[in-house]
Amino acid sequence: MSLPAWDDVEPLALDTAPVPAYGSGSLADLLPTLVAHQGVPGHAPAIAELAPADRNCVFLIDGLGWEQLKAHPAEAPFLSSLLAGSRGGTGQPITAGFPATTATSLASVGTGLPPGAHGLPGYTVRDPATGELMNQLRWNPWTDPHAWQPHPTVFQQAHEAGVHTAQVSAPGFEHTPLTKIALSGGTFRGRLSGEDRMDLAAEQLAAGDRSLVYTYYAEVDGKGHRFGVDSDDWRGQLMYVDRLAQRLAERLPPRSALYVTADHGMLDIPFDERSRIDFDEDWELRAGVAHLGGEGRARHVYAVPGAQNDVLTVWREVLGEQFWVASRDEAINAGWFGPHIDQRVYERIGDVVAAAHDDAAIIATRREPNESALVGMHGSMTAVEQLVPLLEVRS
Repeated sequence: MSLPAWDDVEPLALDTAPVPAYGSGSLADLLPTLVAHQGVPGHAPAIAELAPADRNCVFLIDGLGWEQLKAHPAEAPFLSSLLAGSRGGTGQPITAGFPATTATSLASVGTGLPPGAHGLPGYTVRDPATGELMNQLRWNPWTDPHAWQPHPTVFQQAHEAGVHTAQVSAPGFEHTPLTKIALSGGTFRGRLSGEDRMDLAAEQLAAGDRSLVYTYYAEVDGKGHRFGVDSDDWRGQLMYVDRLAQRLAERLPPRSALYVTADHGMLDIPFDERSRIDFDEDWELRAGVAHLGGEGRARHVYAVPGAQNDVLTVWREVLGEQFWVASRDEAINAGWFGPHIDQRVYERIGDVVAAAHDDAAIIATRREPNESALVGMHGSMTAVEQLVPLLEVRS
């Protein structure tokens, strides 16, 4: 299946939004493909280009999109050398999923399900049981993780099938709700330094005849948010993570495959009024809105009862040249969140969903002062945010 025509779209019309390649080439398809080849029941190889391996390692670099990697070969010589072999030798990326944000993507990776099924369809979404916005990255306010996301993870299923399974990440992630519902199963190994994580990931790969190991690095994303994706700080992180990936690749045990991927890309949003549309200062956008969820480039808008159609109309009129603006049902029917929506997830999605087409964001300087000040942002369905590498090294 070919990727959507990312560069051949027109704004406004919803059918021009390049929907993620759920079922054939998205993050949600990666682990099911790998464990299907390892004989774990209940899974099929959705990414047809990937060949089997007894030992599989996924190294997820937070925030390193396909477009950013291609634009910086000097800073990432090792990773760049693998671009031609991405996605099983096709030289192609895969897609993140909508919205292209960390909580959503990590849940897609770990459960093997698209957002409409696993139920983390954004950075902040409304909890239908309480009416409050729930931050799915920070898990605030608290709610029962396994009620919020009840599906088993692929790691759990692999562990039960006899595959040696491990997650190697920063120690602080071990007991977070997001880890519990997205990345748990087998053994969690916490290590502070990137070098220690790479070495331990290789050791865990060698610990079983069939192994599934996940490891993670966050600061490419962190520097991009704070300083921008072409800053010296960001470039320094890219250089560092390139060395980490090479270190892990050189330590792979026999019969192993290493896949380097990401949860989303990122772009810098200019600091001007057209590019940063302030919800808190725009009375038209605020009219009839009970809660503003999501994030700057992928907004969930929850209307006061009876105002849904009016809010949709106004948001289209104000933002239609820069954003795809859809009703909840339009976004669902267009497949933005996957081919089907679990009933418990339906009302977590906004009455109105706004996804950025241009280099713009809907900020909220009073409600979200920290997020509104970020330089680099992500979330929508543009190529720079959606396309992520699937680089491969085999031993």
